[in-house]
Amino acid sequence: MSADPLHRAGTPQRSTTSPPQSGSKASAIEVRRSARRRRTVSAYREGDRTVVLIPARMSEAEEQRWVNVMLDKLAAQESKQVLGDAELAERAEQLSAQYLDARARPSSVRWVTNQNTRWGSCTPAEGSIRLSHRLQGMPEYVVDYVLLHELAHLLVPGHGPRFWRLLDPYPRTERAKGYLEGVVAAERLPHVPGARGE
Repeated sequence: MSADPLHRAGTPQRSTTSPPQSGSKASAIEVRRSARRRRTVSAYREGDRTVVLIPARMSEAEEQRWVNVMLDKLAAQESKQVLGDAELAERAEQLSAQYLDARARPSSVRWVTNQNTRWGSCTPAEGSIRLSHRLQGMPEYVVDYVLLHELAHLLVPGHGPRFWRLLDPYPRTERAKGYLEGVVAAERLPHVPGARGE
């Protein structure tokens, strides 16, 4: 047995990683390693940080992968607590302030049930933003991306280089786009008789 008291069996080893990417509700991530934990990984919010519990034997690469997986799981669970229209408008204001210097000021932001082929839409002349109800239950960073995308349209119509430069500061743009592309691809998969849940 090691003479180092931090590495005794059963004593959790702690290490704190950098703050999570924008879009997460926690300001810091604490990874707790345990020699008693063999296979399972779990995570929870504790105040303003996220605690991830992992087996002590995991490599740094495995740790980072599991931290990302668990952050996504927590975000998905939290996003299932559906925002109402008032909270959605408040979130739009926060995103505009954080990423667009508060220049995008929508007159209304609301969920709609008549958008089945788009994730969101915007009418710049009216300043209105509508998000598809299909986004409800998706990870927060995905909803934030779509909301920020529509906010950017209040400033720049179309999808030219000037528009995409407005979205450059948002760190999870590519990940959110990939998530949405995956949802679309999954919807196109053929129906398999006898699949789980049928």
